[in-house]
Amino acid sequence: MASSIQQSARVYRMKTAEHMCPFGLKTVDLLKRKGFTVDDHTLTSRDEVDTFKEKERVDSTPQVYIGDSRIGGYEELRKHLGMSVPNANETTYRPVLAIFAVALLIGLSINWAVQGSLLTARTPEFVFSTAMVLLGLQKIQDVESFSNMFLNYDLLAQRYVPYSYFYPYAETLAGLLMLAGALIWLAAPLALFVGTVGAASVFKAVYIDKRELKCACVGGNSNVPLGFVSLTENLVMIAMGLWMLLRILPG
Repeated sequence: MASSIQQSARVYRMKTAEHMCPFGLKTVDLLKRKGFTVDDHTLTSRDEVDTFKEKERVDSTPQVYIGDSRIGGYEELRKHLGMSVPNANETTYRPVLAIFAVALLIGLSINWAVQGSLLTARTPEFVFSTAMVLLGLQKIQDVESFSNMFLNYDLLAQRYVPYSYFYPYAETLAGLLMLAGALIWLAAPLALFVGTVGAASVFKAVYIDKRELKCACVGGNSNVPLGFVSLTENLVMIAMGLWMLLRILPG
């Protein structure tokens, strides 16, 4: 890895009235944070950009030069500095873990506002019902993309396609009703039903059929692998359905 101490770098990046290149800004920021003195050249028109590309025989901007060497764009700079390169196609659990983490914080906040304490008997209800709402919201943003991915593994949706459109709204509705403590006679069976079908579908696809699929748990076009986390989402709905039913049963 090249040392960045007391080195200077030249950056050529697009900055027009119509477009501020985000990778150009990231490139300049990264160089400065690594101790480089940056000679920042902004290309302020399409003609300037095209002229630069033709002259340097490159296909894109930004372009970084350290000394007499052309390093390349933002990703090439990260590699040059020994840093990892973000990969939008890499499988990751981060989206769903982020949702559960935020749901925990929201649940604790609601509990504090309603009960005057962070931890009470209702804390799990607030946390998990919030998680259901957030997960449902991710799916509702693009129901068509969700349904396309969901149909790869859900057993009921494969037999009755409209269920793939029903599922996101059912999950969201059940979570909202549980969060409000209203119409539990509807919310609990709904959560139990979609959770049980979902858990069975994920278990069969992953642990019996050994299929490597992407999970639709955070909406369509996600890179979350179908497996333990997606199974957990459905088990949470089952647990919430059973718990809420026990709360409303007499005696």
